[in-house]
Amino acid sequence: MKKLLNIVIIVAFASLLVFIRAFEDSLFYDPLLHFFEGNYKSMPLPKMDTFALQTGIALRFLLNTIVSLAIIWMIFKDKEIIKFSLLLYSVLFVLFFMAFSFIIFTSEDSGGHFVLFYVRRFLIQPLFLLILLPAFYFQKYKSR
Repeated sequence: MKKLLNIVIIVAFASLLVFIRAFEDSLFYDPLLHFFEGNYKSMPLPKMDTFALQTGIALRFLLNTIVSLAIIWMIFKDKEIIKFSLLLYSVLFVLFFMAFSFIIFTSEDSGGHFVLFYVRRFLIQPLFLLILLPAFYFQKYKSR
């Protein structure tokens, strides 16, 4: 019964990640959502409020991180893994957010926004969770 409850809670947290993604248009200011759906390779960046964009990106990263850490906790129940994950999320956020901000403020209007696309993708999607889960699983169960 306890294992079933654990699975239900993990599914609920995963559903929160889906909810964040499904309602991204209404929850966060991000004019780049629609920009990257079009032919962004040859278009200039849209006019945007960079402070609101950065705030929305940071908030979305924070929400994804909290839910991701909850999922990691429910799977492994290990404080050391959570501490390491929190440190990793913090360092990666600082690095990717600085790169994102640099690209936004120095971007040319000539197009070719591949780097911006991928840096932003790491900030707004829970990709770190998809990387960390198998890594922690392998680490934890390899040592047995």
